[in-house]
Amino acid sequence: MNRRARVLPLLLAPLLLTACGTESAEDPVAAAASAAASEAAEEVFLTPDELENRAKAMGVDPELVYVMRVPEFPLAPQSVGVLGDDGFSATYVAASGAMIRLSVERGEITEATCRSRPVGDTSDERTTCEFDAGMWYRTGGGRHEYVLPKNGHAVRLSAEADAVSRAVLRDATGDVHRPDAAEAAATLPSPRPDSTPVERGDLPEFGDGAPDNSVDIGG
Repeated sequence: MNRRARVLPLLLAPLLLTACGTESAEDPVAAAASAAASEAAEEVFLTPDELENRAKAMGVDPELVYVMRVPEFPLAPQSVGVLGDDGFSATYVAASGAMIRLSVERGEITEATCRSRPVGDTSDERTTCEFDAGMWYRTGGGRHEYVLPKNGHAVRLSAEADAVSRAVLRDATGDVHRPDAAEAAATLPSPRPDSTPVERGDLPEFGDGAPDNSVDIGG
């Protein structure tokens, strides 16, 4: 994994601490500057190979990983996961609790199939479709979404209709893109390390290796 330190914040941190005098260790401003410098130094950047490895560890096709950059809707890291066979899904949550779900699957939504596919996770609701600036705007079951065609797959931004306005959802489509090195590292979780089998002390070295559950007389 490649780690690139941002040098400038680290050089500034000692100057900030010195300027604060002998009480700098207790100064909240100095502490915040030091924390920011440390955070910048630990920012992780993924190479294309590392992005591919992380995506595949989740069961996601690396080509289906997209992100959204909207300051009002930061990513909820625990929401990132696989969708269907090898698709990608992530949810972005505003301070108000409003959510936008970004999902990517193979295939495209066309005029012929638009009304037959549910919006979000709804099923028995009527779907309406409207073509808007090269995208499909779809509503149904109290939700609405924009569907962007991207390289043979469909990128969908879905939200509750009464929580996220159509204008906000439409503007968000302009911020959907393939992740850069830093965004990939912040979005895709690190693969779990290979674990070493735990040695059990009650397994005999002979026979079929079954646990020794024998007891003494009177046990």
